[in-house]
Amino acid sequence: MIRVIYLLLIVLVTSNSVKSETIWSDYSVSYLKGNNYELGDSKRSVLTFEYVTATSWGDSFMFFDRLESDNGDLETYGEWSPRIKLTSFDESFIKNLSLAATIEMGAFAGESGSGSGKTNYLSGVGIDLDLPGVNYFQVNFYHRNNDSIDNNYQTTLVWGVPVMKFYYDGFLDYTTSSDDKASSFNLTSQFKYNIAPHFSLKNKLYIGIEYVYWLNKFGTDDVDEKNANILIKYHF
Repeated sequence: MIRVIYLLLIVLVTSNSVKSETIWSDYSVSYLKGNNYELGDSKRSVLTFEYVTATSWGDSFMFFDRLESDNGDLETYGEWSPRIKLTSFDESFIKNLSLAATIEMGAFAGESGSGSGKTNYLSGVGIDLDLPGVNYFQVNFYHRNNDSIDNNYQTTLVWGVPVMKFYYDGFLDYTTSSDDKASSFNLTSQFKYNIAPHFSLKNKLYIGIEYVYWLNKFGTDDVDEKNANILIKYHF
């Protein structure tokens, strides 16, 4: 049933996009290198592609990660998060109310030849807030329909804030516990500086740090990740 709902959502988004207006869009690629990953090899490199767009019907965010561990493990993980705007509010700190969804897709291939995959479906509502000094701030509430574990709930915060000549953005995911998993808290954020003007580049080129503070990673009790990654990110 949940797959039928997502199929209808894709059809709705696709049909709306034919007659919709694109307000803005952005592509980026980034490279991360960290040495303190949990659950698997501790040293990994990550190449990420991201695409985000705002349209007259709502917004959409998509990313794909390619993770390569020093021990030879490989993982591909991606998410697509469309949100269909239901209503807007004038002269209020609440800007928009949206129908929100996310599809999580992952595939793992171990150096030993082992492999696994998963697809999770999230659905709920999203709220955009108008906060002073903040470029964007979103709060999304989801029900998670999980592939291989019990279903649960998730709250996701997303933000972007200019800090003098730097930029701070990221997300916070909190997932509730279930019969087979613990609750999980994942705060992942980037603090970065745009060096493009120093090289006469038109597009943004960031260098900085991504820091992951993840308690009970993937719902695994007492597995906590505190991981700083070197970050290079280019927008085009």
